[in-house]
Amino acid sequence: MHYNESAENYLETILMLSKKLPVVRAVDIANELGYKKSSVSIAMKHLREKEHITVTDSGFISLTESGLAVAEMIFERHEMLTKVLVAIGVPEEIASEDACKIEHVISPESFEAIKASLAKHHNDFLK
Repeated sequence: MHYNESAENYLETILMLSKKLPVVRAVDIANELGYKKSSVSIAMKHLREKEHITVTDSGFISLTESGLAVAEMIFERHEMLTKVLVAIGVPEEIASEDACKIEHVISPESFEAIKASLAKHHNDFLK
């Protein structure tokens, strides 16, 4: 299933923040992405409606099973594409920015083919 780039970015950000913070709040997401809290609040409402996140009465945001699946897929793409671009000589900051763009438009088939090729020829990329 395809999600829009904005939703994917928010879900990936929630995943990344949940790995380094005890709880994730809208303000944390706004700070991480450099967005206004009001914009993040609207996005969180949409993600709640699609049942990709839950929000407690205290404002703590958690990924649901479906939200986690999307976030992990996007995060895996980002990490692997960044590594590939760095390996071919792209500076890390540019590689990460480009990977962020590519991760949303690459087809599952193309990504799986890249992953399979790397597994066969360059297993160190999968670590």
